[in-house]
Amino acid sequence: MSNDLDGASYADRQKRAADAKTALLAKLRPKPTVTSPEAPSRAALKAEELARVREARADAKVAKVEAAAAAVEAARLAAEADTAAVLDAKRGERKERKALTKVEAKAKRDAKYAARQARR
Repeated sequence: MSNDLDGASYADRQKRAADAKTALLAKLRPKPTVTSPEAPSRAALKAEELARVREARADAKVAKVEAAAAAVEAARLAAEADTAAVLDAKRGERKERKALTKVEAKAKRDAKYAARQARR
């Protein structure tokens, strides 16, 4: 059996072994991927996603501010309604008192009139 290494020096065998090892490692090394030129790049996709996230956050922030403003406005309207209700209640009591005094005054006048008529 004839071998390539018959008569080869130790340095030649070492070099061939190193070359074989390098070739084996090169075969196992991952190959660069081929990407389609039409496909968007990862950086573009990432930038697009980032823009969508930022827009969503900005919309959420605007909605939060609007909700807070609406809550303040609702509280103001409720306070105004409470004030108006208290004022209406006071006015109602006052009208009731006036009506009662009017009725009492009329009853007093009627009693006087009746007493005068009774004396005649």
